Amino acid sequence: MKIIATNKKAYHDFFIIDTYECGIVLEGCEVKSVRLGNVNLKDSFCSISNKNEVFVKNMHIKNYEKASFLVDEKRNRKLLLNKHEINKLSSKVKQSGFTLVPLKVYLKESLVKLEIGLAKGKHTYDKKQTLKEKDIQRDTQKMLKNY
Repeated sequence: MKIIATNKKAYHDFFIIDTYECGIVLEGCEVKSVRLGNVNLKDSFCSISNKNEVFVKNMHIKNYEKASFLVDEKRNRKLLLNKHEINKLSSKVKQSGFTLVPLKVYLKESLVKLEIGLAKGKHTYDKKQTLKEKDIQRDTQKMLKNY
């Protein structure tokens, strides 16, 4: 498994409750671009349509330089999930405060996979608390290393 891109902002802004692995419907030139690492997940999000299909929106995949045709870089891309998983996710998302956030893009064998997370938003005091915990852990690791 080779990780191509991660969404660090998602881990900062949300509590990740559950994660799911799914495939992405891509064009041929997009796959080559992903393999080169030209992917950005920073402002992307997932949504469920009325036809029980999951799409990732705002995921930026740079156009492949040697491609014979160009594709919109921020187009909506369909995610491949089981019907049971989609029904479970849609029932959770309809509850207040839950959303779907893309976390990682990676290669599993020869396939491009996306890890999405069922997430609940953090408040500012939650973000500050996690930063304090990270600082404390970092300080204790330094002290143990010196000791």
